[in-house]
Amino acid sequence: MNRRTFLGTSAAAGLAYSSIASTAAEVAKGPVKRVALIGSGWYGKIDLFRLIQVAPVEVVALCDVDSTMLSGAADMVAKRQKSGKRPKTYADYRTLLKENKLDLVLVATPDHWHALPMIDAVKAGCDVYVQKPTSIDVVESQAMLAAARKYDRVVQVGTQRRSTPHLMEAKETIVDAGLLGNIAHAEVCCYYHMRNRSNPEDATAPDNLDYEMWTGPAPMRAYNSLCHPRGWRAFMEYSNGIVGDMCIHMLDTVRWMLGLGWPTSVVSQGGILVDKQAKANTTDTQTACFDFDDLQVVWQHRAWGHAPDPKYPWAAFLYGDKGTLKLSVNSFDFIPRNNRGQQAKPIHRDCKMELEEYPEDKSEKDLERHVAPAVRVHMLDFLNAVAKRSRPVADIEEGHISTVSCLLANLSQRLGGRSLRWDADTHRVIGDDEANKLLVRPYREPWIHPTPDNV
Repeated sequence: MNRRTFLGTSAAAGLAYSSIASTAAEVAKGPVKRVALIGSGWYGKIDLFRLIQVAPVEVVALCDVDSTMLSGAADMVAKRQKSGKRPKTYADYRTLLKENKLDLVLVATPDHWHALPMIDAVKAGCDVYVQKPTSIDVVESQAMLAAARKYDRVVQVGTQRRSTPHLMEAKETIVDAGLLGNIAHAEVCCYYHMRNRSNPEDATAPDNLDYEMWTGPAPMRAYNSLCHPRGWRAFMEYSNGIVGDMCIHMLDTVRWMLGLGWPTSVVSQGGILVDKQAKANTTDTQTACFDFDDLQVVWQHRAWGHAPDPKYPWAAFLYGDKGTLKLSVNSFDFIPRNNRGQQAKPIHRDCKMELEEYPEDKSEKDLERHVAPAVRVHMLDFLNAVAKRSRPVADIEEGHISTVSCLLANLSQRLGGRSLRWDADTHRVIGDDEANKLLVRPYREPWIHPTPDNV
């Protein structure tokens, strides 16, 4: 049994494309859930407001280390939720968890703050929706998975391509139906010019930001306006770079589409090859190969130049002997080979943004409108799993595999591009002591690094 077959028979199925409407109706009839959001910035509000749209919830608490952002988010929640109540606000998530009886917690902090709040929330008896990637290092992610299982909590990771309606359709009607034939290669990419190119001077953090708490367990850097708000992905101290931000989505899409488990090896090369003047320390160019034995998935990002396919600048491409499938957040295209007497026809679908069904999406500041339907379905899948005490489509184990695969790519690049052979059972790189030492990074005091044994 190969790795694709094994995961295909064991992974959480998630919602079927045809069942979205019926699941939405069931969720709408369910009991009111008490909800808290940790990290009330850009995507935290996108996630929370989509949850409010599809489920009976009462947002009772918000947490953020930026008092201005926190107060603004609380005002917005009061206008959006049915009760009209303004949630309580907190600067420390630990106090929030201690003082409130909660059903659901959403974690939408910068990446370096995902692990600890998620673990503490499941310890408090909450089911959790945590943004991707799960973690900054491999052991953090292991600990998150261990905590979810130990406390028997449902944890959905924000890899919402698994819940993107037109991609769900593509999986069911093209991949699962066998229209691609034998698939032995996939490519994933991002050519967005998303790496910050500015070079502001370090400065004093604004009074509304508790920069000590914002930094938390990460290495302390001098405050810079690039860090907050939203610019923290420019630094590897707080993120996993473009690989951790964008590759994880498309690698996870391919894994979900094809039922892939762990790669047996990962190799990556790249660096800051073009934009050497900016303060950002993430790579502007990087290629990685994730080897699944009978299939390779190849990643490339360039934060400069043109995309080879302008309609698919951030995408996944599945290559079969009967056709090709192009996948993005905006559309998909099936291109049959039409050989050996085949009569298959090309198929194209665009994302339906549902602006008439959810008119508040039209005016919501900074909303990614094309992604909103996917977040809604991802929330429905999460709530369906909560009700049934089952595994959601982006269960923490699936998020762990996709995150760690990307972390290994970054480690390979950091170690000069050598191939890292991965033992998923032991969670060690085979025969590479130097790489294994980098699977966990030091935490800044007084924070204590979580491990599978101390959660």
